[in-house]
Amino acid sequence: MEQEVIVEQEEVVEQEDFVVQMRGINKVYPNGIAANKDVNFSLRRGEIHAIMGENGAGKSTLMKILFGLEQPTSGEILINGQPVAIHNPQKAISLGIGMVHQHFMLVPSLTVAENIVLGMAPTTKSRLLVDYKKAVQIAEENAARYNFRIEPNSKVMDIPVGMKQKVEILKALVRGAKILILDEPTAVLTTQETTELFKELIALKEQGLTIVFISHKLKEIKQITDRLTIMRGGRTMGVYNTADISEAEISRLMVGRDVVLKVVKDKAQPTETILKVRDLEYTNRWNKKMLDKLSFSVRRGEILGIAGVEGNGQRELVEMLFNLNTPDTGTITVCGESIINQPQNKIRDRGVSLVPEDRMTYGIADIATIEENVISDRFTDSRFNKGPLFNVQEIHSECDNLIVDYRILAKSRKQQVKMLSGGNIQKVVVARELSSKPTLLIADQPTRGIDVGATEFIRNEIVELSREGAAVLLVSADLNEVIELSDSLIVMYGGKIVAYFEDTSQLDDEVMGEYMLGLKHQTEEEIAKVSYE
Repeated sequence: MEQEVIVEQEEVVEQEDFVVQMRGINKVYPNGIAANKDVNFSLRRGEIHAIMGENGAGKSTLMKILFGLEQPTSGEILINGQPVAIHNPQKAISLGIGMVHQHFMLVPSLTVAENIVLGMAPTTKSRLLVDYKKAVQIAEENAARYNFRIEPNSKVMDIPVGMKQKVEILKALVRGAKILILDEPTAVLTTQETTELFKELIALKEQGLTIVFISHKLKEIKQITDRLTIMRGGRTMGVYNTADISEAEISRLMVGRDVVLKVVKDKAQPTETILKVRDLEYTNRWNKKMLDKLSFSVRRGEILGIAGVEGNGQRELVEMLFNLNTPDTGTITVCGESIINQPQNKIRDRGVSLVPEDRMTYGIADIATIEENVISDRFTDSRFNKGPLFNVQEIHSECDNLIVDYRILAKSRKQQVKMLSGGNIQKVVVARELSSKPTLLIADQPTRGIDVGATEFIRNEIVELSREGAAVLLVSADLNEVIELSDSLIVMYGGKIVAYFEDTSQLDDEVMGEYMLGLKHQTEEEIAKVSYE
């Protein structure tokens, strides 16, 4: 009834109050998969509107259609009451629609000002050179207009992730955006950076801009948005005033069942050390020190979390642990044996599994089938490979069992992984890495960009694996996740460990944020405890 009442309310709103109306949107891909099924979606001028839904629910496809990255199979779009055809992003931008993607589209080697005017840079009178002074002026004037704090002359590679977010938003605003689509805008921000961003978004709203906010963080949705549209299975489940619906109700409408929003786990009983990292150092190609005498240990039966703003050495550390890169100095051992410069199949033979941050680059082969992906780390096993021929029946059975056990939504084991939703792609990766029963699991951003249902499932699987005796190293930019999942926790800043907490039960976002931003630093004696020596 609640949905029907709200729909009736919308019908009496004056036509000009809607800046966007998407009516009867259908999107069917050539393979027959229907991503959107008769979807209706509207935006009121000057509101912050959330789109909620599991991965595969159709929300990303709907926004790609609005931004011209995809074309609808049928349906119509009205902007300010006028029917439009949005064939590409350039057309969307000309209509005042801007989109900030989850993974920033910035050029690291250029300055903030250069990135903001990229593609529309002012030139000198001769038109042969970029007028850099004018570019800085444009950046500064727009930053002042929208109350964004930036450093126009800094190179993007040197600025914090929170400022990168601002640069992306300013890029859209400079191009005349009045409707902003933000895809997971707080995925890599600290609590303090998120608070600052929300103030800026509210200020944009007060200036008349309309904001679409795509996020899986329910607390943030409740905090920042006016209304929300919930999608499931390609259809809209309803439009709600945010103040009138609880987090639990949102989850239930998204997933179709009750979701446990908190991690429930027994107290860890850690035993012997599995992973030992000592005095690890690494300087990148830009001569920036990313790892600075890093030392810690992970024990069997515990989850050690690593928190930190992205760009403070977490990615480089994971690369060293799985031979995706080589440290300048230092040692890494698993069960007493060095894994530095060892082939990845040898590292896997020692019981190490990796759920990588970038699942599309390092986690899967997108044109391969589900079966080929889940079997890729074990096809030499005697169960599947007896002499010159594969045991095809055993391979089929293994894959079918994993599809069921890990709740992968797919037509069959023969489906290409690239045709799955983001959450189901992540489940394929997790199914392969966790089902091998590793001695050490490295989980890098294991639930980034996936919905509450898949998140709940993956977190529970990681906890269960640790309680069965695996050592787990968890890297996550999601503060709630890293605090709730971890048994103990380290914070990285500037390539160093700046804090170690043996117990995470009393931690809060505010305290963590101060360490993550480098405002606080524990003593060397406190930090050294994470080495268990």
